[in-house]
Amino acid sequence: MARLSSNHSASIFYAYCQIVLPLFVLLLQIFSPLMASGSTVEFLPGFKGPLPFHLETGHVGIGESEEVQVFYYFIKSENNHEDDPILLWLSGGPGCSGLMGLAFEIGPLAFVNQEYNGSLPSLVLRPQSWTKVSSIIFVDLPIGAGFSYTNEKEIVEQSDWTLIHHAHQFLRKWLINHPEYLSHKVYLSGDSYSGIPIPALFQEISYANENGVQPRINIQGYILGNPVTTKHEINYAIPFAHGMGLISDELYESLQQNCGGEYRNIDPKNLSCLRDFQSFQELIAEVDQYQILEPAFCGYDLKMVPQRSILKRSLAEKVEATNTASRCRRHGYLQAQHWANNGCVRKALHVKEGTGRHWTRCNHNMPFKFEINDSFHFHVNLSAKGYRSLIFSGDHDMACSFLSTQAWIRSLNYSIVDDWRPWHVNGQVAGYTRTYSNRMTFATVKGAGHTAPEFKPDECLAMFERWISNENL
Repeated sequence: MARLSSNHSASIFYAYCQIVLPLFVLLLQIFSPLMASGSTVEFLPGFKGPLPFHLETGHVGIGESEEVQVFYYFIKSENNHEDDPILLWLSGGPGCSGLMGLAFEIGPLAFVNQEYNGSLPSLVLRPQSWTKVSSIIFVDLPIGAGFSYTNEKEIVEQSDWTLIHHAHQFLRKWLINHPEYLSHKVYLSGDSYSGIPIPALFQEISYANENGVQPRINIQGYILGNPVTTKHEINYAIPFAHGMGLISDELYESLQQNCGGEYRNIDPKNLSCLRDFQSFQELIAEVDQYQILEPAFCGYDLKMVPQRSILKRSLAEKVEATNTASRCRRHGYLQAQHWANNGCVRKALHVKEGTGRHWTRCNHNMPFKFEINDSFHFHVNLSAKGYRSLIFSGDHDMACSFLSTQAWIRSLNYSIVDDWRPWHVNGQVAGYTRTYSNRMTFATVKGAGHTAPEFKPDECLAMFERWISNENL
């Protein structure tokens, strides 16, 4: 098996790592305080008073001439940042900003969920931030996501492997610029489409460490939530919908008989399967596929899309309307858009001038090449190396359901060391969990959707705190 992509960019990347980086590591470590690309943010527009945590933002230039500028948000652990681990967080999409993880999932800030009235949106503290026990770097990747950009006139086509190589280069250079964190334990994390690049990125870093690339990144494990893995997740949407009572027994049995369990590439000549699948789509058209208990039409088009694009949507931004009801959780997404496009906000975040592209939560209009068909084989390789992993699933997500995740984990064929049982928060069942001999922990989050911490922040913080401390859930 090839250790990296057969893509030519892999060879260029390794030449860069093995020849160029080592020559400058020592020099950069000595002068990094003067060369650090990030700047501390003490005040943020929309937040009252000084920030009660350490936030650093900025761009890191990568590439031979630093033509690629990767934007990041770094938040120090609120516990013991001198010893606590570091998480690198990549949002899904592909094309979603790291601000989504920061402001909607695991960071210390959240937008006030109220109807937009034309004024600058307000921010408040989120008490369930994962920065309670770790430092986190939220990164805008691939290029074209968030505030990351290239000096080229137009964004060239991005791809899975380009994203991976950029993330790898970014992390090594960020650590060089922050030598006080060189020895810290590092975990890679993300959700949704990040289930494709994160395992591959982890493997690339592992191989680079083994080949002596400096600085060595002290990777320990990875964390994935409702991850796209095989790109056949649609095949499990039908049994999920049946189990949740969204489709009838008769339709489910007919789908199984006529389609044989394969719904991603339906034979156009199989009219019986096409008919049944259309009936399925019609029945769940008014259900939010990312959280089936959510109100569906609160400013967003949440209809199930054709099977070939169900995963590529990955929480696609379909609305620019300003009449979203405040009861809709997703109204915060609109608030984020107005906030991040404010000139005072960009100045406070140290966004470089001249990068005036309109900020969107998820940029689905950039050219992107899907090169990795599935990430299963990376999990196989990483399991063999003994790395830790936490895979969790909000159990009310139909797009990347816990059924599909359980299936590929089961296919790894590792023995169970802690069998299926409930885990608890505040004396209540928070979900169910199982641990395997490859040091992989799987957990469901009861009542959560596609981005589980967004729905169940208390439960997800407890889950993360226990796992990162090597405790049983």
